[in-house]
Amino acid sequence: MTDNTTTAAAVVVDSKESADRHAFEAALAADFQGNKKPQEGDLVSGHIAGVTQDFVLVAIGGKSEALMDIHELEGAKVGDLIEAVVVKAGPEIRISKKLASGRRAKAELRAAWAAKIPVEGKVVSRNKGGFEVAIGGAGGPRAFCPVSQIDVGRHDEAALTAFVGQAFDFRIIEYTEDGRRVVVSRAALMREENEQAAEKTRELIQVGAVLTGNVRSITDFGAFVDLGGIDGLVHVTEISRRRVAHAKDVLTVGQEVTVKVTKVEQEGKRISLSMKELEKDPWEGLGSRLAAGTTFTGTVARQADFGLFVEVEPGVDGLVHVSQLPPGVTLKDEAVAVGQTVTGWIREVDAASRRLSLTLREVSTSNPWDGIKARIPEGSVVQGEVENVAAFGVFVRLEAGLTGLIPNSETGLPRDTPASKTFSPGQKVEVKVIGIDTERRRISLSVAGAKDEADRGDLRKFREENDRRDKSEENQVSNLGTALLAALSTPKKAQKTAR
Repeated sequence: MTDNTTTAAAVVVDSKESADRHAFEAALAADFQGNKKPQEGDLVSGHIAGVTQDFVLVAIGGKSEALMDIHELEGAKVGDLIEAVVVKAGPEIRISKKLASGRRAKAELRAAWAAKIPVEGKVVSRNKGGFEVAIGGAGGPRAFCPVSQIDVGRHDEAALTAFVGQAFDFRIIEYTEDGRRVVVSRAALMREENEQAAEKTRELIQVGAVLTGNVRSITDFGAFVDLGGIDGLVHVTEISRRRVAHAKDVLTVGQEVTVKVTKVEQEGKRISLSMKELEKDPWEGLGSRLAAGTTFTGTVARQADFGLFVEVEPGVDGLVHVSQLPPGVTLKDEAVAVGQTVTGWIREVDAASRRLSLTLREVSTSNPWDGIKARIPEGSVVQGEVENVAAFGVFVRLEAGLTGLIPNSETGLPRDTPASKTFSPGQKVEVKVIGIDTERRRISLSVAGAKDEADRGDLRKFREENDRRDKSEENQVSNLGTALLAALSTPKKAQKTAR
């Protein structure tokens, strides 16, 4: 027990001596600091001892006092502790608080650069190659942000100018020891944030997934959508079921959109998206809205060698084959140019195959072949309209849905004379129906036969007129003869009496 007690007492004595020694060393250091003459550039601290009309008197330790310009008081009062930098170390010590703030800010910048800590800054101006950024506010130290480091995307000059006046967090990517050159980057922080978000987003990106994102940039071929640290492309053809010429016509940068993932390639580095697939299928129920024989009004969307495509409903294009253009109209005519509005008739609707056949020629609402032999019997002469001229003959439209053919041999032209020299689309012609094949749905016509019928008709008319004339003359002769006979048969006495 005695040994333990002795040991404990020794420990207490040693602890007290150590504490006394530290206190003595601290007092000695304080005395030495107080007696040390401040040098220019030193950072000192002290309490405000008094205020005059022009200066602030600051006690900076020991018997030393310093003067600070009254304009730097900024609301401080006697007794307040301040930090300042010695700007003059002569017999009269001058200090500056603002310079101390600047030095403190530089020290903080150096620490933020070393520790990769973000700093807040305000973009104050646009200059050649980038932006001037005030760290910590308008009065803080200035830094330079290159154009490539202000954002992760590319922007035009108008968009770059919009960054001026805005405050962001920046990463210090370059710092010189004197703090004269400080380069910052907003893009570096954004990429880090995107990468963190991308880790979570990658788990969600699967073919068929429906996600929400923001339009990050717009190009000639579509729009890039930020899904959360990962970009996907919505090609211009996948923006809408309606025809879109350019993505900028319907989308804007920053716009929130809902998309469907359609393809993931190159280990997730290439992602294809679609907005169109989330829209209602316009072909659904089309047969109930558009029936064969009904009229339509649409816009010419595009042309091909074989015809033109007309948008009759948003997302629904129908084909007008060249054979279904109005007589005399070609694909080069302004009336059927892209963007023009046209009116026509529905020929056929096949919603399952997504095919819609249109015509700009009037169609029959019923079967035009029903009762055709009663309406247009063989041997009759009718009027029609030339649809087109082929190498083997001339097609003539007789009525809606009925077109007949005049073979070259029935055109009435000399042998080997091209029909195109006499017949042209839209021309009215008189033809004779010389054959009707209802099974094969073919009608044979003849211009020569129509002329023969016309000639025979003229001959019949001439004969009929002659017959009428002969009968009239016979009647006149007959009446004259009757009168003469009556006169000859009258008695002479009666004649004399009559005189």
